[in-house]
Amino acid sequence: MSWFSRQKAPKPKLEDTSRVEIPEDTWTKCSGCSSLVYTKELRKNFGVCPQCDYHFRLKAQERIPILVDRHSFQEIGADIKPTDPLGFKDQKKYKDRLKAAEKKSNSSEAVITGRAKINKFPVLLGVFEFAFMGGSMGSVVGERLAQMIEVGIEEKTPVIIVSASGGARMQEGIFSLMQMAKVSAALGKLGQARVPYISVLTHPTTGGVAASFAMLGDVNLAEPGALIGFAGPRVIEQTIRQKLPKGFQTSEFLLEHGMVDRIVHRLNLREEISLILSNFGFGN
Repeated sequence: MSWFSRQKAPKPKLEDTSRVEIPEDTWTKCSGCSSLVYTKELRKNFGVCPQCDYHFRLKAQERIPILVDRHSFQEIGADIKPTDPLGFKDQKKYKDRLKAAEKKSNSSEAVITGRAKINKFPVLLGVFEFAFMGGSMGSVVGERLAQMIEVGIEEKTPVIIVSASGGARMQEGIFSLMQMAKVSAALGKLGQARVPYISVLTHPTTGGVAASFAMLGDVNLAEPGALIGFAGPRVIEQTIRQKLPKGFQTSEFLLEHGMVDRIVHRLNLREEISLILSNFGFGN
């Protein structure tokens, strides 16, 4: 059907986090300014609205080529696959949820790790895939990140983690919560080895991920308008029974209160990271 014969403009399916991935329709309604954007133009602009700079969520496989030098990414840890240690079942078996998540996201887990170069700087890069069970952190996520960090320690290579997560994965219980300590401990050793860690916070970075390694960067960068915090604003309001300040838990609010070091536009992130690495004394 031609676009001009539609009765209504196509509407993206909004999630609880009010951020959507780029849909396949001809036109996309921007959640930031409500204008209609030609989807091909939106993709060409790396998921950033050309009218208001609203940052749509990107899949990990879309973000990696934007961030790293062409053909430089080499995945590591892909052989570590999720299991069902608790035999968990709610409305569906956890094993079935894993299969559905892999099919939906085209990824075997909620994080992809590997070696890469950013403007010729060698780095170890971990990028979260929110489409895989909300980017939730299970035992495999923790193990992939910890192993990547250990490689960084051995090879004296900077580590970058791009977070987009709803937090710990409840289907793995304590096994999931243990990953907070494991990854944080690995980052502690990385710091002792005097190797930098840059944390990039995108929408959303919440729960156990925000409460651990996402906020432990030597430099914490954030995308504009990202939701960053432990519990969501709605949960906090219901708990304390008070109205929260405008923009609470956005990256702009956290920058104002000293929780992040800088807000960086997606199109400038590669250059920003390479500048930081050069200031840390890493040659390319």
